[in-house]
Amino acid sequence: MKTNKYILFCLFLLYLAPAKAINIPKDENKYVTISGTVKDKSDKRVLSYANARIRLKEGDSDLSTVWLTPSTLMLNEVVVSGRNPRELVEEAIRKIPANYSTVADRLTGFYRETSRKRRRYINIAEAVIDLHKTPYTQDAGHDRVRILKGRRLLSPKASDTLAVKLLGGPNASIYLDVVKNPDLLLSPEVLPCYDFHFEEPTAIDQRPQYVVSFTPNRKLPYALYYGKFYIDKERLSFTRAEFFLDTSDRYKATQAILHSKPFGLRFKPVEVAYQVNYTDHDGKTYLSYVRNELRFKCDWRRRLFSTSYAVVSEMVVTDIKPSTTDIPIREAFGKDQILSDDASLFFDKGFWGNYNIIKPEESLEKAVGKLRKIQEK
Repeated sequence: MKTNKYILFCLFLLYLAPAKAINIPKDENKYVTISGTVKDKSDKRVLSYANARIRLKEGDSDLSTVWLTPSTLMLNEVVVSGRNPRELVEEAIRKIPANYSTVADRLTGFYRETSRKRRRYINIAEAVIDLHKTPYTQDAGHDRVRILKGRRLLSPKASDTLAVKLLGGPNASIYLDVVKNPDLLLSPEVLPCYDFHFEEPTAIDQRPQYVVSFTPNRKLPYALYYGKFYIDKERLSFTRAEFFLDTSDRYKATQAILHSKPFGLRFKPVEVAYQVNYTDHDGKTYLSYVRNELRFKCDWRRRLFSTSYAVVSEMVVTDIKPSTTDIPIREAFGKDQILSDDASLFFDKGFWGNYNIIKPEESLEKAVGKLRKIQEK
């Protein structure tokens, strides 16, 4: 099965090494933090992961409590009868040439990756990326990404004994595109490895969606996934994919995500999660958002307790236009490059300009939506 070569590119490939103190530009850590509390007005409970867009005045640093009122969204009736969930997925696959772009496109996006030791951030790197996407009738082998500008916000403290780095970083926007790269989850060779089931239908952007879950039905020499596909009811296009690496076999999961580690370090995967979103634009469906998160534990031999780490990368598309030229190979970001190591090559002191308000724990997709609101005012 040819899937294995793509899995190695698509997953996190971690490079663990002894940490080294790094000097960073003096002004690079200057950013503004805005804090506040969002609560449900009906029961006074704090809302986790809520998104409020509020007009701020210059100098504001603390918000009072923001109250949100629940609202009801009526969905169109979705009837699923006499249809096999796998057949629905296969039908959506057959409609990819009609639903997705058949020409080369140029996508501009924001990319960010963070590494966290327990609750403390030990590394943050951000970049504006240029992504060349060949038609969806072709495979992802000729898609390329390059860095337009970037920065590194933090560097490990001397007290940190382990540097956590992500190989290939922005290339996740190429290889995690499950529609463009079907060998990950949607190829004819891969589909028989999973059982499919219908879940409760939902709506995304007020469009009714079929929800199809999938779980492995066999054991292979490498780890498989479990998760959900969201399929637009009307167009039968893939709107979202949420999936997780099966970490029940520690050895297989480690082989999939770990590139290198120091001798004597014990590595234990806890969770490996992925999310890929698509959006409609001028009658076609395009990649709009990619997120992957890896949580793991490490301990050195002869030490009693392990340390928890988390690595997150996100990419959100901000512009789509036809591509008239390819990205030269010499300018493309390599799958073996590390953004946090190379950020100085793309460093821009005024990276966010006057919109330097994104906190590391804030969803990049929501943050970019907030920036658009600010720019429209």
